[in-house]
Amino acid sequence: MATRVRWLGHSCLLLDSDGQRVLIDPFFTGNPAAPLKADEVEADYILVSHGHGDHVGDAVAIAHRTGATVISNYEISLWMEAQGVKKVHGQQHGGSHRFPFGRVKLTLAFHGSVLPDGTYGGNPCGFLITCNDGVKIYDAADTGLFGDMKLIGEEGIDLAILPIGDNYTMGPEDALRAVQLLEPKKVFPIHYNTWELIAQDAHAWADAVRKKTRAQPIVLQPGQWLTV
Repeated sequence: MATRVRWLGHSCLLLDSDGQRVLIDPFFTGNPAAPLKADEVEADYILVSHGHGDHVGDAVAIAHRTGATVISNYEISLWMEAQGVKKVHGQQHGGSHRFPFGRVKLTLAFHGSVLPDGTYGGNPCGFLITCNDGVKIYDAADTGLFGDMKLIGEEGIDLAILPIGDNYTMGPEDALRAVQLLEPKKVFPIHYNTWELIAQDAHAWADAVRKKTRAQPIVLQPGQWLTV
């Protein structure tokens, strides 16, 4: 079955590949854009990009209910263990590991990472995921623009997932520059319109991407799937 990605509002994503369900930054409770509740979601793996509450979200509760393995940086993996999560896997930037659904490499992200209880959350990251069918997905997560996106793009990205909300992350202009550096085949925006502070016109951004790059921009509504 083809690799699919579902946007679940804000930065929350569900990757469905090779029979495995991979939930990323599972922020449901308190997320006005979430099309589902936390107890309606199933997962085999959960990826957490950094420690902020709108990304850690419901990871602990979902991991307890489903038995999913939580993948994150080493510091967050230790924190997850302290919350009683049984299966965790810690990595660090530039390191990769193969899981049943494919290989995950942690990439740079320019952001913060304190956990909801004030615990140090290590360095924030993005995810470069190489699925078993060869599809390569880059989820930048919360980050500003950085030049090494060009190096990430040299991997040959099928789908880039980029924040455009501004204020806390890249805004539309820098996200357009990110597309130019990454040169992905497809791209869609996240981390926008959850709250007024990060409101953006995603369709205007997609028009700019279409005019100034060779990437295919896609604007999803929360709950929609994209086949990569």
